[in-house]
Amino acid sequence: MKKIVIGFAIFFIVLVAAAILVPILFKDKIKQAVDKQIAQNVHATVIYETDDISLSLFRDFPDVSLGIDNLTVVGQDSFQTDTLAIIPSFRLGLNLMSVISGDELKVNKVVLQEPKIRLVVLESGKANWDIFISDTTAAPADTATSDFKMAIKGWNINNGTLYYDDLSIPFGLAMYGINHSGSGDFEQSVFDMDSKTTAERFTMTYDGVNYIQNAKLDADVTLAMDLEKALYTFKNNNIRVNEFPFQFAGSILMPAEDIDLDLTFKATETDFRNVLSVVPGMYTEDFKNIKTEGKLSFDGYLKGRLNDSLMPGFGTDLKIAEGYFKYPDLPQAARNINVDMSIDNKDGNVDNTNIMVRQFHLDLGKNPVDAKVSVQGLETMLVDGNVKASIDLDEITKVFPIDGMTLRGLLKVDANAKGTYSKTKMPVVNADMRLTNGFVKSKDFPAPIQNLNVVANILNTTGNTDDTRINIQNFNMSLDGEPLEGRVLVQGIDKPAFDANIKGILDLTKLTKIFPLEDMTVSGRINANVAAKGKMSDIEAEKYNNVTANGSMAINNLEFVSKDMPQGIKINNANAVFNNERIDLQNMSGYLGKSDIQASGSISNYLGYALADDQSLRGTFNLASNKFNVNEWMVDENTGQPVPESEAGVVEVPANLDITLNIDAKQVVYDNLNLSNMSGKVLVKDKVARLQQVSFNTLGGSFVTSGSYNTQNLQKPLFDFNLDIKNLKFKEAFNAFNTIKAVAPIAGLLEGTFSTKFNFAGELGQDMMPVLSTLDGAGVIEVIKAAVRDVKIVDKISSLTNFEELKNFVVENKRIDAQIVDGSLVVKPFDLKVGNVDMTVGGSNNVNGKIDYVTALNLPTGRVGQELNTRLSSLIGSDVKTAERVTLNLNIGGTLTDPRVSLAGGSAKGQAKEAVQNLVQNKLDDAKAQVEQRKQQAQDSLTNELNRKKLEAEQKAREELEKKRLEAEQKAKDQISNKINSLFKPKTTAPADTAKKE
Repeated sequence: MKKIVIGFAIFFIVLVAAAILVPILFKDKIKQAVDKQIAQNVHATVIYETDDISLSLFRDFPDVSLGIDNLTVVGQDSFQTDTLAIIPSFRLGLNLMSVISGDELKVNKVVLQEPKIRLVVLESGKANWDIFISDTTAAPADTATSDFKMAIKGWNINNGTLYYDDLSIPFGLAMYGINHSGSGDFEQSVFDMDSKTTAERFTMTYDGVNYIQNAKLDADVTLAMDLEKALYTFKNNNIRVNEFPFQFAGSILMPAEDIDLDLTFKATETDFRNVLSVVPGMYTEDFKNIKTEGKLSFDGYLKGRLNDSLMPGFGTDLKIAEGYFKYPDLPQAARNINVDMSIDNKDGNVDNTNIMVRQFHLDLGKNPVDAKVSVQGLETMLVDGNVKASIDLDEITKVFPIDGMTLRGLLKVDANAKGTYSKTKMPVVNADMRLTNGFVKSKDFPAPIQNLNVVANILNTTGNTDDTRINIQNFNMSLDGEPLEGRVLVQGIDKPAFDANIKGILDLTKLTKIFPLEDMTVSGRINANVAAKGKMSDIEAEKYNNVTANGSMAINNLEFVSKDMPQGIKINNANAVFNNERIDLQNMSGYLGKSDIQASGSISNYLGYALADDQSLRGTFNLASNKFNVNEWMVDENTGQPVPESEAGVVEVPANLDITLNIDAKQVVYDNLNLSNMSGKVLVKDKVARLQQVSFNTLGGSFVTSGSYNTQNLQKPLFDFNLDIKNLKFKEAFNAFNTIKAVAPIAGLLEGTFSTKFNFAGELGQDMMPVLSTLDGAGVIEVIKAAVRDVKIVDKISSLTNFEELKNFVVENKRIDAQIVDGSLVVKPFDLKVGNVDMTVGGSNNVNGKIDYVTALNLPTGRVGQELNTRLSSLIGSDVKTAERVTLNLNIGGTLTDPRVSLAGGSAKGQAKEAVQNLVQNKLDDAKAQVEQRKQQAQDSLTNELNRKKLEAEQKAREELEKKRLEAEQKAKDQISNKINSLFKPKTTAPADTAKKE
C-alpha cells in the first residue's frame, strides 16, 4: 500500500511539473505557428508584443489556453490609417494533444474581452475586414497542407463595441455593451450552431437619419449549419429590439461569392406597445409606465441573390389598428392611431421599390393628423401623396413630454404632391404651412420667443423644377422684446430668382439657450437690415447691375466655440455696409483664440461666391495684431492637442479666393520662433499664397521674404522663396531651421553672424517639410564675423600640415557664392588668409551629410615639415625646398563629424586657385546634368505613357469600327434573306368580313 501511495505521489508531482513546463516548452513553438498563420492568411498589420503572450494548462483544462493581450489589427492599402480591431484580451483554447503532436493546432474555444471593432465599407464597395488571403494567392506548398485547424466548439465576446459604416449605401450601425456567446461543433460538416447576443444599446442610421436610437437588443438564434453546401437555415430564434420581438425563417446559401437569401420575418407579438418601443425618443425609463392599446401585424421577406451587382428582393407590411398611448403624468393621449403601409421590391432593383402608405392617422389630443403616400421607384420616383394636420402646440405637450419646454400656437399643414421626382423633374406640389401666435419658452432661459408667425407656401403647377415657387410670405417674432421680421421669395431651383428682406435684432445668446446647439457655443448680438433681389443667372454672369442688394449689419460680442474649433473666435465689434457689388468691413476687433486681431477692408463678388460653385471671392483686408500665436491653431481639431509634424498633413490654400491681406503684427509666435514687427502683403489666388516683401525680426536678425506656396497639386505642394537676411547668428539659425541643418550643417559649429540673399525652390512633403532632394537655389552669403574653433575638418588640416594657427582663426567680411542643386549645397571657391597662409576653399555637401571639398593652401616653404615636404616632392616630381612659397592641394571627404583630409598634390610655382575653381565647376556641372537627365527621363516616361494610351484608344476605335462593319454586313444579309423568303412565300387571303355583309 505504501508503494502505491508513493507511486501515486510521484505521478502527481510529474503531472504538475508537466503542467508547469508544457507552456514554457511549447510557448515559442505556438508563437511561431501563430505568426506563420498570420503571415500566410492575413493581409493586415497585426500588432502584439511577445510579453503579452501567455500560456496556461490550468485555465481552460483540458485545453491549453493561449492568451494574447493588447492585440491590435490595422488595415493596409486604403485602410492603412484605420484600426480594424483593438482587443485588450484575446484567448484561444487549444486542443492539448494537437499542441503536443505538433501536426496541426486545433482551436476549441475563442474568448474576446472588451473588443472594439470598426467595420468600414468605402463608396467603391471595398471593405476593411476583407483581410484574409485567398487560396489562389498562397504558395503551392501552403495550399497542400495546413497546420492550423478551426475545431471551435464555443466562443464568447464580453462587453464588446462594434461600429459599422457602409458608405456605399449609406448605412451605419453602432453597438455598445455587446455580450455574445455561441457553440457548435465545427469539426462536423452538419451541426446546429446556437448563439445568444445582447447589447446594452445600439443605433442604426440610414442616409444620416437615426431610425433606431439607443435601443436594446436580445437575440437567441439557432442555425442549422451545412458547411459542405454552405447552407445555413434558421431554426429556433427569437430576436427582441427593446420590447419589439420578431423571428426569422428560411435559409442563407453562400457556396461562392454570391449569397442566395430566402428569408421571411414576422413579429411574434401583436400589441401596439411592441412597435411603439422602437419609435425614436419613446423608449425611455418611463416607457414601462406608458399606457397603450391597439394591435399590430408586421412581417416581411428577403428573397434573391446578393453580390456586387445584385440585390435580393425585399418587402415588409406594417398594420396598426386603434393604437393608443398615454403618459401617466400627462392629461391627454394619442388616440386612433391607424397605419397601413408596405414596402415591396420583387427583384432587388432599387428603382422598382414601391412604398405605399395607404393610411396614416392619429389624434394628438384633439388634433388630427392624416397622410397618404404612394412612391414608385427610388431613383426616379412617381409620387402621389398628401399630408393634412391642424395642431395646437399646447396640446402636443399634453400628449408627449417635452422636458423643460413650453409651446403654444396653432400650426396648420396642408400639402399635396403628385408626379415624378428626379434630377430634372419634380411633382406638382401645393403645400401650405401656417403658424399663428407661436410661443416657445425654455426652462434654461426665462425670456420666451413670442408673437411667432410664419406663413409659407411651396407651389409647382407644371412639374418643371424651374417653375417651383417657395414663398415665405411673412416671418416675425419677438425675443425678450427685441423684434425680428422678414420675408423670402425664391422662384426656380436650378437658376433661382430671389427677393428677400430681413430686419431686426438676433440675440444669439438667448436664442441658443432656448434651442441648444450640439457641440458648439454661440453668443452675441447681430443687428441687421438686409435686402436682396435678383436672379442667380445674373450673379453667375457678374451682371451685378441687374441685382439689388443693400443693407447694414452690426455685430457685438459675438463668440463662437465648437468641437472642431476649440480655440474659439470672438468679435467684440464689427460693422459692415454692403451693396450689390461689395461689402465694406469697418472697425472689426476681436480675438482668434487668444490672439487679438483688428481688421478692415472690402470684398466683392460675395453673392457669386456664396451662391455659385465656381465664383471667386475678391477683396482686400488690412489685418493687425499685437500678438498672434500661430501654434494655437496647429492642433488636432478633435483632441485640441498639438499635431505631430509627421501627421500634420498639407495645409491647403482655399480655392475660389482672390484676396489681398495687408499684415501688420507686432509679435507672431510660430513653432519655436518669436517674430516681431511683421509687415507685408499676402496674396491668395488659385490655391496659391504669394508673399510680397514680408518683413520681420527674429533671432536677433532681420528678414525680408517674397515668394509663393502652391497647393494646386496637394500631392506635391511647391514653394519658391527669396530671402534677404541680415545679422543672423550661425548657431541660432542652425538650431531654428531644419533646412539649414540639412543643407549647411557647418553653421552649427561657427560662432558669429552672417547676412544672406538667397533664392530657393522645391517641393514640400506631406509633413509640410521641404523634400530636400528637390531643392534648387542660388545666392550669396556674407560672413560678417565667424570664429572657427574646434571644427574637426580644420583640426585635421592642421594636424596634416602642422599649422597650429589653422586650429583657431577668425573670418571677417567674407562674401561666399553658393548654389543648391538637387538638394546639394555647392560652395563656389572663396579665399581666406590666416596669418601668412593663403587659402582657397570650394566644394559641396549633400543632404545625406557627405562632404566633398577641395582646399589649396599657399604658404612659405619653410613652414612645410620634412615628411610633408618629401610627400609633396614625390607628387610634383621636384624638390620644393628651392621655392620661396609652395601650394598644397587637399581633398576633404567623409562627413562633418568624421572628415577625411588627404594631400592631393601641390605646386612650387604659386597658388593653385584655378584647380579649385575647375573642380568645383565640374561638381556643379555634374549635378546640373543629373537633374536634366532625371527631367528628361520623367518627360520620356510621360511621353511613352501618352503614346501607349493613344495606341490603346486607336486600337479600341478600330475594333469598334470592325464590330459595327460586321453588324451592318450581317444586317444587310438578313434583309436580303428576308426579301428572298418573302418572294417565295405563298400568299394568304384574308377571311371575308361577314359582320359587314350581314
